[in-house]
Amino acid sequence: MGMCLPCLSGAEDDVVVTPDPEMRRRQLAEAAEKRQKETTYRGIKNPEAVEGKKKKQEEMEKQTVNPAPAGGGGLKWQVG
Repeated sequence: MGMCLPCLSGAEDDVVVTPDPEMRRRQLAEAAEKRQKETTYRGIKNPEAVEGKKKKQEEMEKQTVNPAPAGGGGLKWQVG
């Protein structure tokens, strides 16, 4: 007869307080960023080295797109 009473007596302790919407949004955003970083660096042992290589590659591409200013050096054409 009294089988249901023990499980209901501790129900007050089991109540989970839900955080306010702003706190919940922040937690979800942090979790999403963490998942994104994990998938970005999946299988990479040293992510810092990869980032350095990417930056170096971007700098090299910028130099090839934007050559040195003219008039300073380089080859000169002579017509004559």
